[in-house]
Amino acid sequence: MRRPLPAEPRCILLIKSHSAGIGDILRSSAVWAVLKKRWPNAELHLVFLTRWPGYPSEALIQEHHLLSSAHFLPMQEGHFAGIRGVGPHIWRRLLPELRRIVQDLQPDLIIDHEPFGIETSIAARWMRHFCAAPTVGVNQVLGRGRFYDHAGPNLQRYAHQHDLPWPMDYTERDFAALAALGLERDGQRIVLQETAAGRAFRELLLPRLPADRLVIGLNIGCGTPDAEKKRPSVEFLVEVMGQVAAASPHILLLTGAPNERSINQGFLGQYAARWGDVEHILDIAGQTTPSGLTGALAVCDIFVSSDSGPYHMAVAMGVSTLALFNFPSPEHYHSEVAIIMMEHSDVAVAVAIVLENMGRVKRSSGL
Repeated sequence: MRRPLPAEPRCILLIKSHSAGIGDILRSSAVWAVLKKRWPNAELHLVFLTRWPGYPSEALIQEHHLLSSAHFLPMQEGHFAGIRGVGPHIWRRLLPELRRIVQDLQPDLIIDHEPFGIETSIAARWMRHFCAAPTVGVNQVLGRGRFYDHAGPNLQRYAHQHDLPWPMDYTERDFAALAALGLERDGQRIVLQETAAGRAFRELLLPRLPADRLVIGLNIGCGTPDAEKKRPSVEFLVEVMGQVAAASPHILLLTGAPNERSINQGFLGQYAARWGDVEHILDIAGQTTPSGLTGALAVCDIFVSSDSGPYHMAVAMGVSTLALFNFPSPEHYHSEVAIIMMEHSDVAVAVAIVLENMGRVKRSSGL
């Protein structure tokens, strides 16, 4: 029997899987914000079935200001009878953990945001047995909606109903489930606040930054083999940032993970060879966790980044952001961001875009 939706839910359980990348999970924060606007007193609890346990995104998301808790449960895939999926021994471990979470929280609404795969559907159905909550999901393929008490339209139909381009911005994907609740995005951006670790790092960083200069953050990033194709040309960035510095002096803050130090050092070496002066450049690669990076982003007036986790974090924190893409990837764009397509751009165009955004920051701050 289909359970009715609560008028005023007090505890909402959100289920996700797919990718554990910082940007991929942080995109869900737009949905969290919409839910909190509709039901300000409701607690939001995230259950993430992860194939990448221990991923750097976990600690950051567990600190997110809109979530009351976040649970990352390992879910290893394999092949069984020639079919790719999660085997019985994994479910024997997962199901008790899911039962414990739902019995502890006693949610009155369960939302499965994943449109693909069967694992999150099984998880939602299983947890439903141990509470009075109705389940909400996405009717992506024929019959999938039967797993839930209420289901939103498939992604293609959702995009058509909202006159959105295809492929659709990944942030919109989570709103397909919310359609079953009558909730719309209405332009809500992704959100992130500076964390306690971020504030501590910012306090250490500020004495090293002149108060009379704008700070441009630069995340070259893409230091892992699977992401190298996203890394923008270092030579291109050296030319752009050198011309920007000549036109408008600033502090250039190089961010990055520990394994990206060598990329930043390569940039510094080429910059020194081309322009000489690197006194205005500060390299903090490897000095922050993702949580601590929120403090570095908080001091940036502009953030220039490859398609990476810090790019999405900057957007979520409301920093004026310029994204560098080596190839079209509209599902990873944000409407608030200036996109620089590397394959079609030249140095003059990129310099003009950076300077234009610096001008906007100066006017708004009164500098």
